[in-house]
Amino acid sequence: MKSMANEPKGALENLDKELGALYQPKPQQAKPSSRRGTGGPKSAKKKAVIKKPILSKGKRKRAVARASLIPGGSGRVTVNGVDVNLIKPKEIRELMLEAIKVTKVAQQIASGANISVSAYGGGFSGQAQAVRTAIAKVILKASPSPDSLRNFYMEYDRNLLIDDTRRVEPKKFKGPKARARFQKSYR
Repeated sequence: MKSMANEPKGALENLDKELGALYQPKPQQAKPSSRRGTGGPKSAKKKAVIKKPILSKGKRKRAVARASLIPGGSGRVTVNGVDVNLIKPKEIRELMLEAIKVTKVAQQIASGANISVSAYGGGFSGQAQAVRTAIAKVILKASPSPDSLRNFYMEYDRNLLIDDTRRVEPKKFKGPKARARFQKSYR
């Protein structure tokens, strides 16, 4: 057992005060009346402030990405449950994180929150571009000054905030692709 002589006297007194504050009986609250709208005073308990996640989505070709920003996080960015720093090739990873790295305001927002993105449909590159748009939109919603950030994103690259509506044209008969025709041979 440790001896109490090594500890300062003030530490024990402070500990007693803290423990006393924790174990004090709670004051009785007035019961609300049975009639609606005429209830007594509201309970004195303070609920923990839980901020709801901020949601957004981005689209590119057939790919759809849904992003959620959860405030009070450690700055993690995950795409389909995988940390974004593990995604290869490097160019795709940089494309996904472009909305965060392009400005200091976005870096501050992202460092104080966790961003989780789920992407489906389309191909690898289309999903990366959809993730990029979804992250930019969710950061814009979480921004304290959305107008200035919106203007910056629009000047930097319009497709950070606006979904690309172009789609692949369907293939037609008499040709290998949508517009190309099969060659005609005379011999």
